[in-house]
Amino acid sequence: MNITDVRIRKVAKDGKMKAVVSVTLDDEFVVHDIKVIEGDKGLFIAMPSRKSAEGEYKDIAHPINSSTRMQLQNIIIDAYEKALEQQPE
Repeated sequence: MNITDVRIRKVAKDGKMKAVVSVTLDDEFVVHDIKVIEGDKGLFIAMPSRKSAEGEYKDIAHPINSSTRMQLQNIIIDAYEKALEQQPE
């Protein structure tokens, strides 16, 4: 799997949610609404999810293993930080 495009769609300076991201895989498949969140231990990603009838949030799409999640998270956070640098203050 190759991440061929990362698009930072919304960037927020305030609040815990810092950005909403779309990722393209192998120039063939897109995952929208990945969120960049500021947590107690730094930035992390939250995969797109929906609320179930029981009130729980379930991921709609997500990596199957930790190494893929880390690869995805590192690429997204790098793109987010570059987008921040390019924003006017």
